[in-house]
Amino acid sequence: MTPSTTVRSPLRLYGRSGELTILETLLTRLRTGRGGTLVLTGAPGLGRTALLRHTLDTLGENGPVLLHATAAPAERLLPYSGLHTLLCSAPGPPPPPATGTSRPDTAPTALLDLLTTLAAPRPLLVCVDDAHAWDAASRAALAFAVRRLTPARKVAVLLTAAEQHAGERDFTALPALRLGPLDRTATRALLDRLTDGRADPGVREELLREAAGNPRLLTALTGRLTEDQLAGRGALPQPLSGGESLLDAYAAHIDGLPDDTRLLLLFAAAAEEHEPEGTGADTTVLLRAGQLAGVDPGRLSPAETLGAVRIDGDRVHFTQPLLRRALLRRAPLARRRAVHRLLATVLDGPHRTLPRLLQRACAATGHDPALAEALARAAGPPRPHADRAAALTRSAVLSTDEALRGERFAAAAEHAWLAGDPGRARALLTRVRADPAPGRAHYVRGLIALRDGPVADAGAALLTAAELLAPHDTARAVGALLGAAEAAWLTGDVPGYLHAMDRIAPHPERRPREPALGTAADPPPDPALDRFRAGVCAVLRGRTDEGHALLRGCLDTDDRTGDPAALLRSGIAALVLGEVDAACRAGARALAAVRAHGPEALLPQALEHLAYGELRAGRHASARVHAYEGLRAADRLGQCNAAAALRAVLALAASVEGDAAACAEHAASAAADAGPHGLGQAATLATWAVARADLAAGRHTRAAARLAPLVLTGPRRGHFAARMLAVPCFVEAAVLAGRGEEARALVEEFTEWTAWTADPQAPAQLARIQALLAPPGEAAARYEEALAHHARSGGDFERARTELLYGQWLRRRRRTREARDPLRDALVAFERCGARVWAERAGGELRAAGESVAGAGPVDLLTAQQRRVARCVAEGATNREVAVRLSVSPRTVDHHLRNVFAVLGVRSRTELARLLDRDEENAANP
Repeated sequence: MTPSTTVRSPLRLYGRSGELTILETLLTRLRTGRGGTLVLTGAPGLGRTALLRHTLDTLGENGPVLLHATAAPAERLLPYSGLHTLLCSAPGPPPPPATGTSRPDTAPTALLDLLTTLAAPRPLLVCVDDAHAWDAASRAALAFAVRRLTPARKVAVLLTAAEQHAGERDFTALPALRLGPLDRTATRALLDRLTDGRADPGVREELLREAAGNPRLLTALTGRLTEDQLAGRGALPQPLSGGESLLDAYAAHIDGLPDDTRLLLLFAAAAEEHEPEGTGADTTVLLRAGQLAGVDPGRLSPAETLGAVRIDGDRVHFTQPLLRRALLRRAPLARRRAVHRLLATVLDGPHRTLPRLLQRACAATGHDPALAEALARAAGPPRPHADRAAALTRSAVLSTDEALRGERFAAAAEHAWLAGDPGRARALLTRVRADPAPGRAHYVRGLIALRDGPVADAGAALLTAAELLAPHDTARAVGALLGAAEAAWLTGDVPGYLHAMDRIAPHPERRPREPALGTAADPPPDPALDRFRAGVCAVLRGRTDEGHALLRGCLDTDDRTGDPAALLRSGIAALVLGEVDAACRAGARALAAVRAHGPEALLPQALEHLAYGELRAGRHASARVHAYEGLRAADRLGQCNAAAALRAVLALAASVEGDAAACAEHAASAAADAGPHGLGQAATLATWAVARADLAAGRHTRAAARLAPLVLTGPRRGHFAARMLAVPCFVEAAVLAGRGEEARALVEEFTEWTAWTADPQAPAQLARIQALLAPPGEAAARYEEALAHHARSGGDFERARTELLYGQWLRRRRRTREARDPLRDALVAFERCGARVWAERAGGELRAAGESVAGAGPVDLLTAQQRRVARCVAEGATNREVAVRLSVSPRTVDHHLRNVFAVLGVRSRTELARLLDRDEENAANP
């Protein structure tokens, strides 16, 4: 027998905070003498019993009397200390009280009287597990009694019932809470608890995929693995074993259906093998398969009535993904293969070549090199990456040669990654058993780590991949070196970046290759890539003029407009030059290309580049919108490094808009991954954001302390690409904190940077920091020079900061009348760009200069997004409706609404609506 891994039982419930809150509310009502009813429903293994047991565990010694009935053996239930506990096994109604009164009649009124009697001295909690398994008469009596229990009777009833079970229908009129599968975060947390976090990433993803959010199945699958299998040192069984009894419970759901209906369900389950995940089965295919098998396709209706499937147009979807897996598992192997062969027969025509081959592969009885080769040939462009991954996976399974098998698994992993499924890619990489592993496997591991792991590890893997791929796969070798260079850039490792880029030979020296497995031949030489490589390297080596000339040739190129990677490089070139408008254009085009043609894996990067370009251009609101979208994409695709960078962008946007709490939250989230993964650029941007929020709030000493290590010399120096951007903030904070001499050391370096960058704000920022450090007789001229530069470059926020500092300087020299104009202009500009805290500072300075500022109403204290959320809510919209209207998530709406309530001091939506109405009336009648 295969030894199993010892796993720990979970000590707490994962991913059920909402459900636990509802149950706690039920208990709180009961403790205060009010009753209630709740039915927990859900598919097998989702934790109905665990939630019921948790509810029992939360009862204290002085809690209500407990009456607990179950359809399971009575020994599963333990007495609870200090409680009057009555246990019984179902079927059958609960037992009589311990006083010895006779057993009540099964009539519903008798059960109602019994519960009322038991609740007379103290509140009563009735818990019934698996109530659907009771006999029909007992279910009817229980449902009748529960429906007639009023809150005044001090009885709370908590039932559990299997979803879509015939017995559940007796309780449909009662308040119900349906349990769904655990989300990815909760499932990962549970798996870490079960394995002490020691599972190999690829094994972990395979377990998460197979468990489908079912905690009981995840526990069973994990418990069957050996230590070597769990650590990735041994091959995983295919398919994974464990959870057989749970899958039997799913399959038993359809046992009462006619034979023809169950056969059609088996056809539907098998047909999904060649369909993209989550798209269901094609009814046309099922119709033809049923005709060949002599089955009327209309016989699928009973399954829809039962709730086993949902028919949506021309697609058939299983309501429970595990039901599909259970059907395939329970069918005898010979029958399953016959079904796949029949489906291959009906999938005729050239447009169905790949689905037909996949069904033939499912019906194969062993290795089949010819079929494997046919699948590999079919896995070429222009097929979607997900389809190519599926074909190459089957091809690998059917291959006899171990090296070829490893190459095909690695190719499948690459396409799974490009399709936006890093978990599947990791799982496929665990099946690469060739020794040595193919260069493509190292390549995919490096790509995954670049987005979701320590970037130093990613760089090492990609350099190894480049060396292995160079002799036969030039395109991927170049891609690996570009990835290694990106890893070095993210950490701030200039020598590492130059080392990787120097290994990319100019295009005349690159040798063309034959098409690799499942791919097209190498693309033609790319002069734009050569210019980009040479240009960035020249800038980093100090040959600025040469580098800028090369990089300008990368801007707004039209020869590769459909290549998102080329457009992203164009955007990077623009940012190095300081051409922020060109960077925004390139970012927008890259995003459009990814949305139109893929690959899905590049979506977070496209949104990140666009958001950062907009941030540099002063378009903070647009940057925030795109960064939030990118964050959702990064979370969905498992790219935590991209999420950290996007969090840093959001922190910077919040530091402008004056939301200090959001700034701190985003910065902390960015730093949580930036540190362990070596993301120097994200860490620098996050620190800069928090410091700028400190500066907005007048905490100059703290802001200077945060920024000094980043901009001055020393081991904690900030990222080379972001350091100069933070210098103006540091100089301002340092001067206002009395550390002007430290700031003076940076003026010369910032002057040199301003001389070669095209950033439109740099000349004005240079004049501003010179004004801050200038003697009194020269400062005014420097401020005027800065404002002149702002007039040419635009940008409300930076101009308003200069006007605020100039007005402060004038007022402190008792030139209050002169100070009012720049302070007034600063106030208006800050309000226009939504910089609330900065506007408050400008308003305070303006009042100190002797000008009355219109008293800000409470609504004026809200950010622009908070005002939009508040107005929608005041109009009666729910949080979900507001989220749809504003294109944000319901969680974001909830966050903003909590802040609105706190700022305005209201406690309900009704109060909010009244306050907004008054504010509008005041505005209309000043």
